[in-house]
Amino acid sequence: MLQIGGATIEVTFRSNEFDLPRQAMLDWVSTGARAVSGYFGRFPVPRASVEIVMDAGRRGGRINGVTYGDGGARSRLTVAQHATAQDLATDWVLTHEMVHYGFPSMPREHSWIEEGSATYIEPIARAAVGNLPVTEVWGDMVRYMPRGLPLDGDEGLDHTHTWGRTYWGGALFCLLADVAIRQQSHNKKGLVDALRGVNRAGGNIEQDWPLARAFQVGDKATGTSVLMSLYGQMAAKAMPVDLQDLWKQLGVQREGGQVRFDMHAPLAQVRAAISS
Repeated sequence: MLQIGGATIEVTFRSNEFDLPRQAMLDWVSTGARAVSGYFGRFPVPRASVEIVMDAGRRGGRINGVTYGDGGARSRLTVAQHATAQDLATDWVLTHEMVHYGFPSMPREHSWIEEGSATYIEPIARAAVGNLPVTEVWGDMVRYMPRGLPLDGDEGLDHTHTWGRTYWGGALFCLLADVAIRQQSHNKKGLVDALRGVNRAGGNIEQDWPLARAFQVGDKATGTSVLMSLYGQMAAKAMPVDLQDLWKQLGVQREGGQVRFDMHAPLAQVRAAISS
């Protein structure tokens, strides 16, 4: 049992044949739980279970995960038998799965907000506990966020269930919402406050909520109407986004794999607040 962020996390090992000692894997779970607790201000559910299963056939240190809310918040992580300490130190999957605990369960047409928010929050949460460089957070956004842009024939986030639109389209929604909330609140509020508001109101993976309810609660927490307004623009139609201009406004420059921040960019303080 781990006690983190006001929650009890039960960790179950389905094998004793991992190369790594059990304590190393418990430390890995603890780091992910601390990252998620930091983002939400507490661990998003009072109790969760994490099952660690060994994959003897997988080479290297790849980790896969899946999370459920029925019957309680629970995650199943499949870890290669020969995973190394470095594999765990650089893993993003566990934190991604735990972020799911903090948002209500949605029907399939809204899976983009569940996967997209986890994709967006995971690196930010890890950076906040020193598990990921901030330059890597923004470098990966610049590199991968274009995967979330609509292609020809796109019918909006609710009706276009490709991998890119589900994960990175949802992440793009979160980024745009975060920036807009901070602009409208003079950087006093952000998406983090909206999602904390949802979680404080009882919204977590164990609950089935309509998406509109979650967004209305989130908007109330920030004193804006950003989530509902942006949802109206992106739900049923393709909304073009000029990412190059957005990176320029935020002061994110990526050249040759290196990321630099322009502290004089119009939204430099917004960018800093998002990943602080």
